[in-house]
Amino acid sequence: MTEPSTRPTRAQQRRQSEERILAAARQIFAELGYDRTTIRAVATAAGVDAGLVMHYFGSKDLLFARATEVPADELPGGTSDEVAEALLTSLGRRLTGEPTASLAVLRSILTNADAADRYRAAGEPQLNQLTEAIPTPDADLRASLLSAIVHGVIAERYLLRLTHLADASPEQIVDLLRPCFQSLATPPTTEPASGQEADRSPTPPASVKPL
Repeated sequence: MTEPSTRPTRAQQRRQSEERILAAARQIFAELGYDRTTIRAVATAAGVDAGLVMHYFGSKDLLFARATEVPADELPGGTSDEVAEALLTSLGRRLTGEPTASLAVLRSILTNADAADRYRAAGEPQLNQLTEAIPTPDADLRASLLSAIVHGVIAERYLLRLTHLADASPEQIVDLLRPCFQSLATPPTTEPASGQEADRSPTPPASVKPL
C-alpha cells in the first residue's frame, strides 16, 4: 500500500515562503523603517532570493502594505469604564509581545506619508469606538488622548527606549495607567455652581425651636 506523501504541496510551499518573507519584512521595517529597508535585506533574512520577494509581492511598497496588515484590536462594547479596561488589556498584550507590524509603521511614519495614512486608517475604528463610549461633549478629545497614550507608551518602550518603560513589567505599566484611563473615560461629577453650595448643617427637628 502506498503511503500518502508528506511533502508540502506547491501552494503550501508558497504560503510558507510568503510567511517567512513577511516575518522578516516586519522585523526589518520595525528596526530600520521604510526608507532604509531593502528588498535584498528582507530576502537575506528570509533565506530566499530577492527575485522571489519581487515575484510574490511586486514592490517594496506592496510588501510593506502586506507586512503591516494588522488591524487594531476591536474593543468590546459596554460602559466607558469597561471600554477603558479593555483598552488597557489590549495595551498589556502589546507590551508583553513586541508588536512588530505596528512598530514597522511607527518607525516609518515620519518619512513615509503612506505609512502614516495606513496607521491612521488602522486605528480609526478603535478611536471611533472609544469616542462613542465616552458620554461627554469632549469625547473626541478624551478618546484622542487615550489613543495618544497607548501609541506613546509603545513607541517609548520599543523604539525610543529613553526611560524605564523599556524595563518595566506590563502589569506595572497597566496598573499605573488605570486611574488615568478611568479618569479620561468617565464623565466628571457635576459640582454645585459657585454660590449655590448645599447647606450641610443639620435640620433641627420640627418640635424643637432653634435657639
